[in-house]
Amino acid sequence: MKLLTYLDNGNYRLGVKTERGVVDAAAALNEEPGPLGVHDVIKGGEEAVAKLQAAADRALAAGAPLLDEASLTLAPCVTHPNKIICVGLNYRKHAEETNAPIPEYPILFNKFNNTLAGHGEDIPLPRMSQKVDYEAELAIVIGKQAKYVDKASALEHVFGYCNVNDLSARDLQMRTQQWLLGKTCDKFSPLGPYLVTADEVGNPNDLDIKCIVNGEVRQHSHTSDMIFYCDEIVSYISQHMTLVPGDLILTGTPAGVVLGYPPEKQVYLKDGDVVTIEIEKLGSITNRMVKE
Repeated sequence: MKLLTYLDNGNYRLGVKTERGVVDAAAALNEEPGPLGVHDVIKGGEEAVAKLQAAADRALAAGAPLLDEASLTLAPCVTHPNKIICVGLNYRKHAEETNAPIPEYPILFNKFNNTLAGHGEDIPLPRMSQKVDYEAELAIVIGKQAKYVDKASALEHVFGYCNVNDLSARDLQMRTQQWLLGKTCDKFSPLGPYLVTADEVGNPNDLDIKCIVNGEVRQHSHTSDMIFYCDEIVSYISQHMTLVPGDLILTGTPAGVVLGYPPEKQVYLKDGDVVTIEIEKLGSITNRMVKE
């Protein structure tokens, strides 16, 4: 199932993407008890997904009006994560291009909810930075509480996956040994457009991944190039903190970022640049960069 969240008079509404159009969850449920928001579905797990799927199927069979996705203002596909945890230097070729040693353990840092943005939303380039970089990434969305889970069962705690652009202000990021400042500017984590359930994705480490800037492919790799695979990441983090439904884990970016070029060839994002992140089975999210 592909879930999306859209804005209606400033309020979040849950939709189900189908081949014929978007089914509004509230309209499909028709006042029956059921999940009305994306976090209701995540927390409700398989039962909530089944209820929503049945309602969507009834709406389609009855010929109910469908929404045109192109006319919707999309919100982040996960609207209120409790935690946003990121893994740095998690693609072998990316570590090599930045002349960084291959990590022995996952390098973890965090972002906050102020960084979330939706598909089609303009992203402000911060006044304090001249070096904003793109980073195509696969995001894991936790579906079940996870603490001290082993690698073999780790993916059983995952609800689904989505695209994310882990935008990074490199000049702010590199000011100190802590990366936080360069990672947490407003709208620096465009997320979506869909939250795709794990059953539909299959193996998360068998996906094509791209970043396209103004029509030019800048990153093109495969999630199999990860140093720490998704099951390892979930298990590792759960040894140190409790993961809860709706938590996001950004799994790192492949080679091809601006930072990886020689200094004389580094051209960072500028006003008007259009960036698309596209991962196999997850659709694509596009955002325009604008001068703040």
